Amino acid sequence: MERNIVLKAAEVTREVSSPEGALTIVDRVSLEILAGETVALVGASGAGKSTLLALLAGLDLPTSGRVWLAGTEITGLSEDARAQLRAERVGFVFQAFHLLPSLTALENVMLPLELAGRSDARVAATAMLTRVGLGGRVGHYPRQLSGGEQQRVALARAMVTRPTVLFADEPTGNLDTATGQAIWQLMFDLNAEAGTTLVLVTHDAQLAGRCGRTLSMSAGRLV
Repeated sequence: MERNIVLKAAEVTREVSSPEGALTIVDRVSLEILAGETVALVGASGAGKSTLLALLAGLDLPTSGRVWLAGTEITGLSEDARAQLRAERVGFVFQAFHLLPSLTALENVMLPLELAGRSDARVAATAMLTRVGLGGRVGHYPRQLSGGEQQRVALARAMVTRPTVLFADEPTGNLDTATGQAIWQLMFDLNAEAGTTLVLVTHDAQLAGRCGRTLSMSAGRLV
């Protein structure tokens, strides 16, 4: 695969069984995303955006078709090998934050570094929390933080490993407009600083407009 293609999908389909029979969520999607690109996936609810994101990230496997992430075909990998590749190459930011409630902000951000065996986990996590404006909140637990602050912690955790790709699924969906705009400005800034490829699912036309490219989905297909 060419060096600068970070994500590639070839005829990717995802079917699930339902009482009415097989339901096609993603339908023969093919795409290529280059290193450093910012790409928005848009479309109505149920169009298949989040499912496609999960397939591109190796969180889920397609029923048919193939996916490559950072030059590796992930559709042929075991669950453990996919998890290892995600740990090394991928960051995630979700609508629901997904912070561990029993860990402080600092411990949440340290976690992926510790799992990777990094001896500088505390230093790197502290620096990243400072970068996202939470240098004074490192000892706070998620319940002690506002929604916007929790999403900053989630963004710090996603970016602290300097991932090849950052996947964001409705990253500002749970936040008010002003807070959401501050978060996505920060996300784009961090992305540019690290040279990370950004793929995000959003209903926010303004957020999608900030991306270099927009891919529209309808009924499981790119349109």
